[in-house]
Amino acid sequence: MGDVYTGIQDERVQDLNDGEPGDGRYVLYWMQQSQRAELNHALEYAVHRANELGLPLLVAFGLMDDYPEASARHYHFMLQGLADVERALDERGIAFVVQRGHPAEVALALADDAALLVCDRGYLRHQRQWRATVAEQAPCPVVQVESDVVVPVELVSDKKEFAARTIRPKITRHLDRFLVGLRATPLKNRTRPKVSGEDLSDVDALLGRLKVDTSVPPVPLFTGGTTAAKKVLTAFLADSFGTYSENRNQPQTSDVSHMSKYLHYGQLSPVHIALEAKKKHGGVNLDDFLEELIIRRELPMNYVYYEPHYDTYAALPDFARKTLAEHADDQRDPTYTRGELEKADTHDEYWNAAMRELVHTGYMHNYMRMYWGKKILEWSTSPEAAYRTTLYFNNKYFLDGRDANSYANVAWIFGQHDRGWTERPVFGKVRYMSAGGLERKADPKAYIEKVDALVAEVEG
Repeated sequence: MGDVYTGIQDERVQDLNDGEPGDGRYVLYWMQQSQRAELNHALEYAVHRANELGLPLLVAFGLMDDYPEASARHYHFMLQGLADVERALDERGIAFVVQRGHPAEVALALADDAALLVCDRGYLRHQRQWRATVAEQAPCPVVQVESDVVVPVELVSDKKEFAARTIRPKITRHLDRFLVGLRATPLKNRTRPKVSGEDLSDVDALLGRLKVDTSVPPVPLFTGGTTAAKKVLTAFLADSFGTYSENRNQPQTSDVSHMSKYLHYGQLSPVHIALEAKKKHGGVNLDDFLEELIIRRELPMNYVYYEPHYDTYAALPDFARKTLAEHADDQRDPTYTRGELEKADTHDEYWNAAMRELVHTGYMHNYMRMYWGKKILEWSTSPEAAYRTTLYFNNKYFLDGRDANSYANVAWIFGQHDRGWTERPVFGKVRYMSAGGLERKADPKAYIEKVDALVAEVEG
């Protein structure tokens, strides 16, 4: 193709089956991972193909009631974003429909009237299986277009990378070509295909109709959607970016971007975030920010793509499993049950504050996230039990949980993407973190005060 569609690099586009476009009523973009109407390579590719075929474009999202481990907290944030998508696509004359059902089944039903089906990309096991099912059963060509990372995973590496230092040069060599903007192309045929769907005008009402876990309620501190995400990014770049490097490991501060939750739902492109940061800033703050946004985010994409058991203890590196097994019988004092941990009922006031921040806000400062996980390993009856508990809390409460970064972050607690350290009880050669170290490097007392204020705000 030779980058025929400006800004859509060849490597982002993959034919998932064979065949030429048929006589359908529209081109279908099955939007599932990249839930946004701007700087979305899959969307713009679908517009180009619709224009070539002289057809209208239908964008569709499959809304399932039982998405793995998702709760009302996750659904509410996502639905706010989908309502934002509907408004933005309407302004471009593009039809958008949200239909209840398994995403693959929704896509296949709508594919019956499609000349071509375009889908975006997800890297988790079930997301890949959905797309494989659609490609196998759809009566029309299916084209997958990557818009979730800056540089496509297979282009970066053909294997599971050891650490950030090994993947960094492999990503960096492609950045000049992939870190570019993407123009929104007008849709020529603005006929609206008549397809019924859910009403997004009242997100709370729609949420009430879904059969979802309501034990973890929505949080008022964060609003979903591209519009909200861009406001948060603008404020961060204007107010906090100048001290990002200095304060990003200082949990008592709030000099963080809060972009991970928006990236999780595809509500903002990582390319957009990087270009906005480069436009306004430079120096060490920009370097450190892009390291987190691109290298440290796309290493986990590599991990889940090339590690089939990414959500299990068995996927940990050999050295980690070996050293933790050697110390499995070490004395653990104290130990806590999952219920005690969930209630933030431990002897460690810093850990309790971190758990309270997570449960009440759906977020935890990243430095505390590391400390939090290390203590679960220290206080659990076995490393395997610690892994299960950490992943359970991560997926249940974090707004940005249940994605590639989540699985890699949890695995990092147990030695993934890390090296061996000085051997010690319980941890063996896996990295250890202590309350004393936290006190030396940050101000955890002030962090507790910050969490208290946040919880009070949430509880009204």
